[in-house]
Amino acid sequence: MAYTFLPFALVLLASIFQGSFGLGMKFMAPLKWESWWLVHATVAMFLIPMVWAMVVVPNLFDVIAQAPSDSILEGMLFGAFWGIGGIMFGKSIPYIGISLTYGIVMGICSIAGSLIPFFLIENATNLAAFPYIIGGVFFMLIGVAFTAYAGILRDKITKVKSDVKINLKAGLIIAFLSGLLSAALSVGFDKGKSIGAIAETAGALTRNSSLAIWVVVLWGGYVVNAGYAIFLLFKNNTWNSFRVANSGKAYMWAILASVFWFGALGIYGQGAILMGTMGSVIGWPILLGVSLIVSNLWAYLNKEWQGAGKSFSYLLMGLFILILATTVLGYANSVN
Repeated sequence: MAYTFLPFALVLLASIFQGSFGLGMKFMAPLKWESWWLVHATVAMFLIPMVWAMVVVPNLFDVIAQAPSDSILEGMLFGAFWGIGGIMFGKSIPYIGISLTYGIVMGICSIAGSLIPFFLIENATNLAAFPYIIGGVFFMLIGVAFTAYAGILRDKITKVKSDVKINLKAGLIIAFLSGLLSAALSVGFDKGKSIGAIAETAGALTRNSSLAIWVVVLWGGYVVNAGYAIFLLFKNNTWNSFRVANSGKAYMWAILASVFWFGALGIYGQGAILMGTMGSVIGWPILLGVSLIVSNLWAYLNKEWQGAGKSFSYLLMGLFILILATTVLGYANSVN
């Protein structure tokens, strides 16, 4: 029972980190977005994963060198797809707003990131956990939809100013593609499990073998994210923004957000590995769903829902459904 609960607890802890890292993005000024993001991506997607993995995985680079080339290439490729999805997330916001974008991306990402690895399992539909997984993912989608709708109503009620250029068709298409591509992070982790197996053979603890996987997957993600930031630095001629006055706080938050961001993935990976074959299937939607609860809790504490009226009731309903979905998926892990 304790072993069953440990991976579930690790994913819940990871969700707290995942739901909290966005706080750092409130403190980008006076840095330009591309300057802040290059620092954040370098620390979060390259330095922290590498250092952490080198500490807990003996002979990390030998492990990676021994891994099948297809696992490395597929892991990096799906990591790159995830990076493109993140960029498209930002592109959809000007068309349909952040609340609707976030809801669509989270919903599609949760479903695709869970069900794609699931249906790659042989005889997946015959597993005892099958109905609970489908039910849990369905409830997760409903919960995300309620929270997204609550956000849309809140924006209307509180008359939040935005730069939204109403283009529903283009925005929905971009957000949908963003959700699919963002799910590639989960698929890439699943594809890289042979790397984790080699790390475990080399002496890494089972839960720590996931760090070797993340190093490879995030190489692909880092190339896309850093490449896009560097492109903007050249395009906007903003290289001098790294030396802007009074930027110490922005740098501090870039690094702190990086710790939270990869802390989430690193701990999630440990829980997913301990869940076994169903790790990505069950852990991924739990990570996204609970992180949505945590992020809205932070928003509530920051008074972002003050005066939101009826929309707050929809938020509470959505969070309740997300908790229900998490419970169902947690039970699915116990019957697997």
